[in-house]
Amino acid sequence: MKPHTQEAQAPSLSATTSNYNDSFLSFQAKTDEEIWMALNKGNELAFNYLYRTLVAPMYRYGCQISKDKGLVKDCIQNIFIQLRKKRGTLSEVHNCKAYLFSCLKHEIFRRMKELRGEHLEMMTQEDGFPICLSHEAILIQKEQECEKVKKIQEALDQLTGRQRQALLLLYTEGMSYQEIARVMEFSEVKSARKLVYRALSSLRQILKY
Repeated sequence: MKPHTQEAQAPSLSATTSNYNDSFLSFQAKTDEEIWMALNKGNELAFNYLYRTLVAPMYRYGCQISKDKGLVKDCIQNIFIQLRKKRGTLSEVHNCKAYLFSCLKHEIFRRMKELRGEHLEMMTQEDGFPICLSHEAILIQKEQECEKVKKIQEALDQLTGRQRQALLLLYTEGMSYQEIARVMEFSEVKSARKLVYRALSSLRQILKY
């Protein structure tokens, strides 16, 4: 008597992993509205996609607000925990990165106020968001250019906290003016554009360009 053989075999681990990766990467072609809608409907891949693609930039941004890295990590985790809990009731979002950056800023300020007092938000807005030229960039400069790099860094330090924040979002995070307005809570996009222009104008005046 021949042993019973199954007509259909379970998919191999490699095939399962491949299917998962293909499904995960399919979100790269979707709009933010589509990703958010899928998240709101309970799609776990949409949740994982947002987490894996945005945690690093959120952490980088959060560390500009607070130097307490543990607090920043806790705030990010709390935001994603709340997202998971509120699936099915989430409000419409057109730009996931800008929305989550804004959520992170509020969450950090909320936690910092609880820990250290009501006046900390204003202090952080002005003192935060340092724009530091990388050590690698400085090292590769020719010796005669080092002084120019130093002057640029000193000029950046003279900008207001909000000007530095706008430049950081524009040039480091690659956000549009509309996204910057969302994160910085401007009612109009032109306010974000004006802030960036004023920051660049101040830099030119300081550097005598």
